[in-house]
Amino acid sequence: MQPYELLVGLRYTRAKRRNHFISFISMASMLGIAIGVMALIVVLSVMNGFQKELRARILGVASHVQISGFDGRLANWREVARRAGATPDVLAAAPYISAQGLLANQQNVQGALVRGVVPQLEDQVADIGSHMRRGSLADLKPGQFGMVLGTELAHAVGAHVGEKVVLIAPQGQVTPAGILPRIKQFTVVGVFEVGMYEYDAGLALINLEDAQKLYRLGDEVSGVRLKLKDLFRAPEVARDLTHTLPGDLYITDWTRSHANFFRAVQIEKNVMFIILALIVAVAAFNLVSTLVMAVTDKQPDIAILRTLGATPVSIMKIFVVQGSLIGVIGTVIGVIGGILIALNVDVVVPAIERLFRVQFLAKDVYYISELPSDLQLRDVVTIAVMSLVLSLLATLYPSWRASRVNPAEALRYE
Repeated sequence: MQPYELLVGLRYTRAKRRNHFISFISMASMLGIAIGVMALIVVLSVMNGFQKELRARILGVASHVQISGFDGRLANWREVARRAGATPDVLAAAPYISAQGLLANQQNVQGALVRGVVPQLEDQVADIGSHMRRGSLADLKPGQFGMVLGTELAHAVGAHVGEKVVLIAPQGQVTPAGILPRIKQFTVVGVFEVGMYEYDAGLALINLEDAQKLYRLGDEVSGVRLKLKDLFRAPEVARDLTHTLPGDLYITDWTRSHANFFRAVQIEKNVMFIILALIVAVAAFNLVSTLVMAVTDKQPDIAILRTLGATPVSIMKIFVVQGSLIGVIGTVIGVIGGILIALNVDVVVPAIERLFRVQFLAKDVYYISELPSDLQLRDVVTIAVMSLVLSLLATLYPSWRASRVNPAEALRYE
């Protein structure tokens, strides 16, 4: 049999109140909780989506783990790549050469980060090959001095596929006329666009052997790039490799090389959670006022229950049930609505844009022109529990006041 406190509390919630204003405030509190929960789920899902999308775009060019020599040169790179690739957490390893260069085409001059790669191996550790706008990484053949540019970099130097550009290496060579920079003409064989301005405007890819010849590295490289099965284990893998790989090496991972960026995104997500959680807090505060007015309205009923033998704790439970039910209904509506919107952001946002004739993320301004969404169960559970706890806490003071009602005083004028 259900306790009578639960039955009375449910009856008070369902009953048509004599005071319609209390009913209106109850509905407003319920809707406030629902809207707050819904907004929290949708916004955190979108923030998770942006974080995931940006991480994918950055790590599509950068490496999960990077191994290099302290002087920027790695001689025994084949042994390092072999031993690192044998690690269970590592999917692939690829050598690279990283150097600065100056690209010139007619009157256009632009600085660039020049990366020497082995096309077949680079496709295993990076996603540049899947973001090619023109040409292919396979066109970077040794000895032919081909070059693949980012879209913004190609635009800055005014170079199209098939045209020649001049690469000026800062390392000079001594001549009777003085120290002169090394100059080599390259043919643009491809253009890529990964969606990150840092790479699209500053990265030029050439074949590893061509880079070794231009920068006079012999058989050496700058380092080895690794791709992991689980990118979130990068710090642990990097730490383990420092103890297992031979030689004096510098090993870093993506969480360190882009730490400030991802920390800023996480801080922004936390701030948004706090700001939007205030909506739920305000709705819970409205719940306090609703129950206080309900207690005042139900004082005669409380007095009658007390005269029939109800204890103060029982009276308190009745109003805790009434207030908690409002919070539970609001939370459930908010969770269901938030999940539905978060799972259909790609449909809802374009519909709103068409309805109001606006564009939230213009393609000519933002590289991510569509709102991504990544709904995570942990966020949904955290938001729901927070809403329920706030709703429960909001019922304590009004319920305590109800338990303090004096039956004699309440029935004096009845």
